[in-house]
Amino acid sequence: MNPEHYCQEKCAASGSSFYYSFLFLPAPRRRAIMALYAFCREVDDVVDECNDVSIAATKLNWWRQEVERLANGQPTHPVGLALKAVSGEFNLPTEQLLEIIDGMEMDLQQTRYLDFKGLSLYCYRVASVVGLLAAEIFGTSDHQTQKYAHDLGMAFQLTNIIRDVGEDARRGRIYIPIDELKQFNVPAADILNARYSDNFVALMQFQAARAEQYYQQAFALLPAADRKSQRPGLIMAAIYRTLLDEIRHENFQVLHQRISLTPVRKIWIAVKTWVTG
Repeated sequence: MNPEHYCQEKCAASGSSFYYSFLFLPAPRRRAIMALYAFCREVDDVVDECNDVSIAATKLNWWRQEVERLANGQPTHPVGLALKAVSGEFNLPTEQLLEIIDGMEMDLQQTRYLDFKGLSLYCYRVASVVGLLAAEIFGTSDHQTQKYAHDLGMAFQLTNIIRDVGEDARRGRIYIPIDELKQFNVPAADILNARYSDNFVALMQFQAARAEQYYQQAFALLPAADRKSQRPGLIMAAIYRTLLDEIRHENFQVLHQRISLTPVRKIWIAVKTWVTG
């Protein structure tokens, strides 16, 4: 299997909403974004699938070395080779790829965040940096598009956190800041043991409102000149906001299940957003 096909299969197998936005891109940009996304999946899988922290840390360190090899033009992994193939056409700074790995490593070092300031750094590394790289691949002509990409990445990650509260708790992680749990009088034990309450729903409404604020900020920042080129990001946003609406409709019943959209619905949203721009 060649590197390009490896990345395609990695992206398709993930079932992510992001995959549906890639399908509309011209071939060079599609290859680049799939290589980037496959890289993100590889390092994320290290954390999610490896129960031994020391082994996971060793694997992430290997990926740091692979990024350095990529910078020197000598990667060895299929994803590294795919990134090398597109690096001449698209700017994928080594520092940003390493920062994504730094974000993944935060999951090995802590399972709680005291406040939103601490959580923001995590969201920036695992999502906003990816958004910045993706925006460059999609094509930009205005520096302000970077601010749009940053806020959209934050919105996506906050939506992920809301969707995955129960799943993350089963892994022993709670991303909702401790001071906000206290503010809404929701004990961590309620989340870890999947106990619903009116306070929990109020807490999640607060989280959803913050995610929505980031979506609104992102859309307001996107320059008109780059709107067409950034349509893949807008497709992702449309899918993720629909998911957020679905979670609201289900009254934030996210502790015992993972609420998701069907592939057909995602494709419909993608086509509609691409056509309407």
